[in-house]
Amino acid sequence: MHWTIVEYNSNHTEKLREVFRASRKLAFHWSDKRKLKLKDFDTSIKEEEVLVALVENIPVGFISWWPPDNFIHSLFVDPSFTGKGIGKDLLNTCLKRTGQPATLKCLKANEAALKFYKSQGWKTETSGESFDGPYFLLSITESDFNATGA
Repeated sequence: MHWTIVEYNSNHTEKLREVFRASRKLAFHWSDKRKLKLKDFDTSIKEEEVLVALVENIPVGFISWWPPDNFIHSLFVDPSFTGKGIGKDLLNTCLKRTGQPATLKCLKANEAALKFYKSQGWKTETSGESFDGPYFLLSITESDFNATGA
C-alpha cells in the first residue's frame, strides 16, 4: 500500500471528521460515544499545523501540532488503515518539521497509543489529570528520535 503525506486543506475536512470520530470511538473505549461529534475535528485542529495521509487521494489519517511549543495535539488514523505504518510516517514527518524536543499528552487508558509512542522513542516526563482522565506527558529529543531510525 502506498500513501502520501500532504499539507491539510479544506478539501480534506469532511473525510477527516469521519476519521477523527471513528478513531476516537475505537481508541477511547471508555468514553461516551454519543458525545463524539463530527465537528470535534474542527475544534481540535483550530490554529494548529496539520499534515494528512492520503491513500489514492483519500484522507486516512492526520497529525496536528502547536508549533510554538512543538506540542503534538492529535494523531489519528482511520481504523481500517492502522498497523500499516501511516501513523509512524505522520509522526516522523511532523517531528522532522518541528524539531525536537517535542511533547504530547496521552491518556493513561489509551494503552495502544502509549505502546506505540514508547516504541517510537518517546519517554514519560510526568503525569497529570485532565477533563478526559489521567494522562502521561511524553517527550522526545533529537537523540531519541534518531535512535528509532526515523
